[in-house]
Amino acid sequence: MRKEHASLYEYLSKRTSVSEDDFMKYCHFFEVKKLKRGEFLNHQGETCTHNYFVNKGCLRLFSYNEEGREMTRYFAFEQKFGTSLASLINREPSNEFIQAVEKSEVLQISRESFYHLVETVPEINLIYRDILEMAYTTTMKRIYNFQGKSALERLQWLMAYQPKILARLPNKMIASYLGITPYTLSRLKSEL
Repeated sequence: MRKEHASLYEYLSKRTSVSEDDFMKYCHFFEVKKLKRGEFLNHQGETCTHNYFVNKGCLRLFSYNEEGREMTRYFAFEQKFGTSLASLINREPSNEFIQAVEKSEVLQISRESFYHLVETVPEINLIYRDILEMAYTTTMKRIYNFQGKSALERLQWLMAYQPKILARLPNKMIASYLGITPYTLSRLKSEL
């Protein structure tokens, strides 16, 4: 097994009963892609054609609202998948950008290869269901935890449930994830 695939194998073996021999039969579909900090994998308006598994670094999925403010939806750190799911599933233009926040290494798999594996490999089918369920529950938790909450309560939620974001990312990106200004975030962090 190539070292670049070891993290994906670890991810799969924690969630499924995949054997190394079986994994070796399809791991070649996941191609290594190295990204510079700030590099884009997909732009808003483009159809997303790949799913990405993060080996190292972090991907950010974000868009701009009508006022031109960034709105970050999701951060994919090590051993997480990240893609513009609606665009990938429906083959339509994406509403968001996918950007490497740090120098990153991802395993990319084309839409066609991914869905081929979903149909033919039980472990990948389970992982796909896991991706969909996690995307749904993460989004719902975020919506319900942010609606009607003060900026301080949102920051406290982030500190409790996603501390990696605070530890590794710049205030501007964190603020766009929380739906507040960088100034407000700085003020709240100093108060805490």
